[in-house]
Amino acid sequence: MMTSEPRPIIQAAPFLTTRWTRVCLAKADSEDGRRALADLCDAYYEPVVAYLRSVLRDADAAREMSHAFFAEMLAGGTIHTADPERGRFRFYLLGAVKHFVAHHHEAESRQKRGGGVAPLSLDADSPDSPALNVPEDDRLLPEAAFDRQWAVTVLDRAMKALGAECAAQGKSGLIDQLRPWLLGESGYGDQSAVAETLGLSAAAMKVTVHRMRQRFRQCVKAEIAGTLKDADVIEDEMRSLLVALGG
Repeated sequence: MMTSEPRPIIQAAPFLTTRWTRVCLAKADSEDGRRALADLCDAYYEPVVAYLRSVLRDADAAREMSHAFFAEMLAGGTIHTADPERGRFRFYLLGAVKHFVAHHHEAESRQKRGGGVAPLSLDADSPDSPALNVPEDDRLLPEAAFDRQWAVTVLDRAMKALGAECAAQGKSGLIDQLRPWLLGESGYGDQSAVAETLGLSAAAMKVTVHRMRQRFRQCVKAEIAGTLKDADVIEDEMRSLLVALGG
């Protein structure tokens, strides 16, 4: 008798390691602590880049400042101010990068007043700002750009976790075939070509898509849960994710 959802072979893929647990470990002055901090920086690099790209209006400058921000974190800087009791990890991270930008701006202003080389302006409306070299879709308010890339990162990590489960079950190619339906990029229209590739009947294909969509949602919720102190706000954070993606 088939169950209503597939049973994963592995219970916790490495992509779903609780973020706040890693933050607490990252504060430790040890090899494990440094590894945990590096994992955090790697996981949330792109949302920080998206925020800075929107602030600086220059993709290269954004990545350069992102490197500086995470280098400071890896040196044991702002991570010590992270507190699980204060809520969501993405809020902490956004606050930390805002503080970093403000500090950088102050330092540049002091240099400018001292007669040094004119710095890169952090004001997107300043005449000193470089020409935009980012796509039109990236021209969002900084907080919105951060949230959207955070949402994309969550989905990507959840997809990798689901892919790891399928691989453990000997179905490594399944996720690639079903990805459009899992991400809402394709409706429940003609699935016959994919069904034939997978060796499934039309009815079995519909059941497989339905089950994998359910499991993908569970993976997304697990990823989100790891960034929260209070599990009661998971659904609220899920709604925030959808809003960040534009619905």
